[in-house]
Order: sequence, then structure tokens, then C-alpha cells
Amino acid sequence: MPGDVPSPAVLDLLARLVAFDTESSKSNLALVDFVSGYLDDLGVPTLRISNAQGDKAALFATIGPAIDGGVVLSGHTDVVPVTGQAWSTDPFTLRVADGRAYGRGAVDMKGFCALALAAVPDFLAANLKRPIHILLSYDEETTCLGVADTIARFGADLPRPGAVIVGEPTDLEVADAHKSIVTYLTTVHGHEAHSAKPMLGANAVMAAADLVSELNRIADLMIARGDASGRFDPPATTVHVGTISGGTARNILPKLCAFHWEFRGLPDLDMDEIPALFRAKVDSVLTERLNRYGDYGRIETLEEVAVPGLAPEPGSEAERLALRVAGRNHTVSVPYATEAGRFQVAGIPTVVCGPGSIDQAHQPDEYITLAALAAGEAFMRRLISECVIP
Repeated sequence: MPGDVPSPAVLDLLARLVAFDTESSKSNLALVDFVSGYLDDLGVPTLRISNAQGDKAALFATIGPAIDGGVVLSGHTDVVPVTGQAWSTDPFTLRVADGRAYGRGAVDMKGFCALALAAVPDFLAANLKRPIHILLSYDEETTCLGVADTIARFGADLPRPGAVIVGEPTDLEVADAHKSIVTYLTTVHGHEAHSAKPMLGANAVMAAADLVSELNRIADLMIARGDASGRFDPPATTVHVGTISGGTARNILPKLCAFHWEFRGLPDLDMDEIPALFRAKVDSVLTERLNRYGDYGRIETLEEVAVPGLAPEPGSEAERLALRVAGRNHTVSVPYATEAGRFQVAGIPTVVCGPGSIDQAHQPDEYITLAALAAGEAFMRRLISECVIP
């Protein structure tokens, strides 16, 4: 059916975007150069907002009047690594077969970026009364900080938008809620001694074990509290320890033990609750375990990444707009974190809504269906009708 196939322009742009290896550890500047040139050829000026190191940049473009109240289509340019994954073909060469477009980032989320860029000629021809902004970011897969510098300029030297649609894959359902994610590295510093004489040192592994046990207790507390909204799976704030390492030999008191841990919080969680509970346990472990025989040890916790959750805002401009454009009558929640919370913290109504399924992301032979891309094109056409009304 013709309606199940995207235009050649979308597939061409998706192929061009997938061809750039923009794993989060690498630069995205070649992709930014390409998109800047594409928009420049259409007469659309762009603003490049670089990171501190100058090796990555966000790209911001406005189609229509440079006034407040516009709609931001927000997508990230970085992708997760392919190392160790068994791909059938080159992950950075788009392959179209069996009604699918395969390639790293095809669904997460260069597909949405390609749709927004392919729609620019139609945006230009529509004589928009309400601007449509395109924001392409970086580092979403690691910190979600690639949008932060652009957000800080909204209402200053950039128009302040009235709504943001983050195009992560939701099968074009309108998501108005997701959990936060905060990750930590805790390092216990002990003091080496012979294991037959524990009073001469401090055992970093045993102290770390007490802290991990406390995280188990906190996890159980969150599970018992549950999810009053009934919207999340799993239905609770989660706490997780992902790695732990320490010690040198069975008969030596370990000098170091480090572990990575995280929590993914429901939108109504007090973001300081879990860190405060953990800090209280750190204090007791220091005195009762690590330094019971002397002032031998210390414990350090480094916050690595903190991505705010997205809280429901019933009736917000972003929700109402996205529901109309997506043809939906209710909102959903998603289990993964996005950049949406950063827009919301800045006071900008935001939802997550994009083509394709998150089930196909982050895995070998990642794909987006051609039908999903075609539905995304229809989404863009309906968005135009919302932005030409005076």
C-alpha cells in the first residue's frame, strides 16, 4: 500500500544520517556539517552550539517566524556502540529489506531526525504562523546533557518554545511520563594488612558489602512503596548495583573496593531521598566497620549521570498538540529515560512521541519499519496544519 512506504527523500536522508558513525564516544561534527549544508541549501539558517571540548555540537534551526511559542522537534544524533554485536551487514550502511530499514540509529533516533529534515521543504512552503524548530543534540545515550546549552538560551537569544516533542520511538504514542536515572560510582578506600590481623587495617570489600546490602534494603523499600499512578513497569522506583571489584589476594585486607550503582525514580520521587539514605549508611559503615580499629579508611561517592524524569502535565500545550497530531486520545508512560525531563525542568511543556519501537533499539540489526516511517511523514504533515493557524 502506498501509505505504508515513506518518500524517497526520507530514506535518502536516513541513509545519509546512518552513514555517520556517531557513537557517543565519537564526534558528531561531520553529521552536523552535513545537516547544516542541507538546511543552508534550503535557505534555513542554523545555529551550532558546541560542547566545551569543541568536538561535538547541537544544531538548532527555525522554520517560520522567529517568535516565542513555537514547536521544537528534538532528536539526538548519537548512537550506542556496535562493538561485540553480531550485525548481518555493515551497521553504518542503511539496508532496506522486507519492509524494514536496518542500520545503527535507524529507530533510535535518526529515523525521527530524517523525518523532520525531509519535512523542511513542506514547512517552508506552508507559510507557518507558528515556528517549527529542529534541535539535534549529542550525548543523549550517555548524559542527556547535549541539549542543556541550547535550553539555557531559550528566552534569551533564542525564541522560547511553547511545546517540545522529543522524537524517541514510541510507535507514535504520546508519552507524558518516564522515570529519572541517576548513576553513581562508590569507592571504599581501606588499608592493607595481613588477614590474620584485621585490627591492623581496614577491609574495603567488607565495608562495600555493607553498603550494597543497604542498597538492597532501599530497593525493597521502593518496591514496597510501589507506584501509586499504576502507569509504570516495573511499578516502582528501582535500585541496581551493576559492577563491583576489589581486593588483591585472599589473605590481604583489601585496600580498594568500587561499585557502580543507580536508581531509576518514579516522577514523584524526592530525588534526594535515596542519596540521603545511602549517605546515612556510609556514615555508620565508616565508624562501625571500616574504621573500627583506627582512622584507616574513607568512602567516596561520585555522581556520574543525573537525568531528570518526565512528570505528567495533564492538559499541557505539548500534550494537547501531540495528541491531535498523532491522532491519539490518551497518554502513556515509557520505561526509558530521555532528554524530555531537561526541557520540563526549564518550564517548557514536553512530551515524547516518535516513530518505531524501542524494542528494536540498541541491538544488532536495529531497524525501523517502512510503515513507521510513513506514519511519521503523516505526523509531520498534520503538524504543519497545527502551525499555519493564526
